[in-house]
Amino acid sequence: MAKTVGVDLGTANTLMCIKGAGIVIRTPSAVAINRDTREIIAQGAEAKRMMGKTPMGISAFRPIKDGVITDAEVTSGMLKNYFKHIGALSTFSRPFVIASIPYGVTEVERQALESAVFYAGARKVALIDEPLAAALGTGINIGGARGTMMVDIGGGTTEVAVISMGGIVASCSVRVAGDELDEAIVEYIKKTKNVLIGASTAEELKIRIGSAHPEFDRGSLTVSGMSLMRRMGVNIEITSPEIRAAIEEPIGAIISTIKQALEQTPPELSSDLYDFGIALTGGGALIPGIGRLISERTGVRVRIAKSPMESVCRGILRVIDTGEELEGILRFRER
Repeated sequence: MAKTVGVDLGTANTLMCIKGAGIVIRTPSAVAINRDTREIIAQGAEAKRMMGKTPMGISAFRPIKDGVITDAEVTSGMLKNYFKHIGALSTFSRPFVIASIPYGVTEVERQALESAVFYAGARKVALIDEPLAAALGTGINIGGARGTMMVDIGGGTTEVAVISMGGIVASCSVRVAGDELDEAIVEYIKKTKNVLIGASTAEELKIRIGSAHPEFDRGSLTVSGMSLMRRMGVNIEITSPEIRAAIEEPIGAIISTIKQALEQTPPELSSDLYDFGIALTGGGALIPGIGRLISERTGVRVRIAKSPMESVCRGILRVIDTGEELEGILRFRER
């Protein structure tokens, strides 16, 4: 019997879920391939550890950028391996797949995701807009008349959507999210310390001592980098206020996008947003103090999802389990 698989194919992480088993895959969206044969030699956490460290002949990278596929062949191969790993794809069985996609992408980008999933072995494919899936994953009744604002700060994009009556009423997105925060940290340390650090080190600084609000001081961390003056390795101590200063500009861009969406919201729904508040999901929601900063800058209460990185996948799982949540919106295509 064919299994129904939910796929949240994100810039930074890939999650998969199956009815009755919950979320079965949580792994970085990374692959390592042989440059000559294009064969996948590693994927997930193993491939992420290889990024920036590979010898000639091997390339380790993310096949997803800003929430959309940049290498369809590699993405299909990665998904196919995961389908086999969770027992959804075999000689006698091909899965039905529900995959999330950023709202507002082009038709070409939607078709690219759909085709990648088909080539991975799916029998039927349906796409669901990420804001709707995230809302379902946080327990929101998207079919009601009350307006709800979802803010999903992912790896490549931040999506802001106002949802009412089972659809998206207003939306804004900006290609500023987790990756841009990491890049901002790299640039800040380069300018202020004359030291070059890697993207993985910047991510570690963000996770371990990063914060978005002055009231959240998380101490300091010593990391390794290369001195641009002496051209040799050095150890430097970075403080939480320095990371906060580094990410101030991209965080400001995210908040400006939220304000833009609030301005686009019909007056009839604005009161709902101020009463109910903003629901914050995605990996960026885990940055300490970001909810408070958004609330102070917008004047709207912010609540952070219980498992923000899993919200989209949990929403898809809710659709799989009930089979009725998005009747009339979710349509399978078969190839």
